[in-house]
Amino acid sequence: MSVSGGNIFLYVCGGLICLGLVVLVIWGIASYNKLVRQRNQVQASWAQIDVQLKRRYDLIPNLVETVKGYAAHEKGTLEAVIQARNGAVAASGSGPAGRAEAENMLTQTLGRLFALAEAYPNLKANENFMALQSELTGTEDKIAYSRQFYNSAVQTFNTSIQSFPTNIIAGMGSFKLADFFETAEGERGPVQVRF
Repeated sequence: MSVSGGNIFLYVCGGLICLGLVVLVIWGIASYNKLVRQRNQVQASWAQIDVQLKRRYDLIPNLVETVKGYAAHEKGTLEAVIQARNGAVAASGSGPAGRAEAENMLTQTLGRLFALAEAYPNLKANENFMALQSELTGTEDKIAYSRQFYNSAVQTFNTSIQSFPTNIIAGMGSFKLADFFETAEGERGPVQVRF
């Protein structure tokens, strides 16, 4: 039995095609798994933001009650804080864009609440107020860190979805771009309080 040159060529070509298909399938599986890992990282990062925001919501009523004792006639500011808090809690079921808007409103009203402390020295000296303010500041720092981590995970995930050739697998796997959790322009940088 002799093997002709044409048959060897067909065997080699068939083997290369099979090898190419195997490599393509392995690449597709690896790309899909990478996208799943990145999507899970985005979801886990969002969960961390959610935990910190809930902690923030729990601290605010205590802070408002403490301020009421010293600045009861500042009812408008206190009601604005509670209203912004309730709006943020209600937005907790929405995506990052809706949530960011509610959180930015809450941050602005909290800034007005803390500005009251400057006008009331007894409030500023109150240990309970200082402890709550410190806890809230620590929580705000954790929110900022979690937001940064989340946005980094979103950037990595979105870049993978939009990059060739992974975008082919992303389209086939129905992977959708994730939203960033962005702050309002006024929230960036140090806040200056003027009287």
